Amino acid sequence: MKSVVISAWRRQQEGVALIMALIVLVAMTLAGLAMMRSVDGSSLVAGNLAFKQSAAISADAGVEAAIAWLHGNPKSLNEDHDSDGYSASSQDDLDLTGNNTVDADDDLDWSKATLVKKLPVDSAGNQVSYVIHRMCQTAGALDPSSCASMPRDPTSGANEDNSIGILRPMLTYQTSPGNSSTGRSSSFGLYRITVRVAGPRSNVSFVQAIISQ
Repeated sequence: MKSVVISAWRRQQEGVALIMALIVLVAMTLAGLAMMRSVDGSSLVAGNLAFKQSAAISADAGVEAAIAWLHGNPKSLNEDHDSDGYSASSQDDLDLTGNNTVDADDDLDWSKATLVKKLPVDSAGNQVSYVIHRMCQTAGALDPSSCASMPRDPTSGANEDNSIGILRPMLTYQTSPGNSSTGRSSSFGLYRITVRVAGPRSNVSFVQAIISQ
C-alpha cells in the first residue's frame, strides 16, 4: 500500500513540473520577442537619426549654393528669375512647404524646375532644392522703405557677405537715404533662402537662412 501511495505522489509532482516548465518557456518566449522588438526599434531610431543628419548636411550645401548664386548675380536681383529659384519679392502669401495651407493663397510646387532650383542628387540619395526671396514688398530696385534691410556702415569698410541671425527684426520697413558719395544704397538687402531636402526614405526636411547683401 505504501509503495502505491508513493508512486501516485511522484506522478503528481511530475505533472506540476511539466506545467511549470511550460510557463517558464512561455515567459522566455515573450521576453525574447520583447527584446527583438526593442532592438528593431533602436535600429530604426538610429537609422532615422542618421538620415536626419544626412539631410542637415545636404541642406547646408543648398544654402551655400544659393549664397553663391546671389553673390554671382548682383545685377540680376531686382527682377524674378524663376528658373534659378529667385524671387525679387518676399511672396508672403506663398506656402513654402507646398502643403496647401488654408491661410495661404498658393503653395509652392517643389517638383517644378521652372519654380525652384534643383541640385543634383548627392551621394546619400538626397534631392536638394532651394528658392530665394528678397525681403521686399515688390520687385524693382532695392528701396529700404519697402524692403527689409539693415544699415550699411560707411566707415567700417565691411564687405557685403555678412549674415545675420533669424531672430533679428527684418519686417520693419524704415526709410534709409542712399549713399551719394559711393552711388550705392546705404542699406544691405535681406534675402530669405529656403532649402528643401527629400531623402531616400521619403523623408522631407526644410531649412531657412537669412543673409544680407
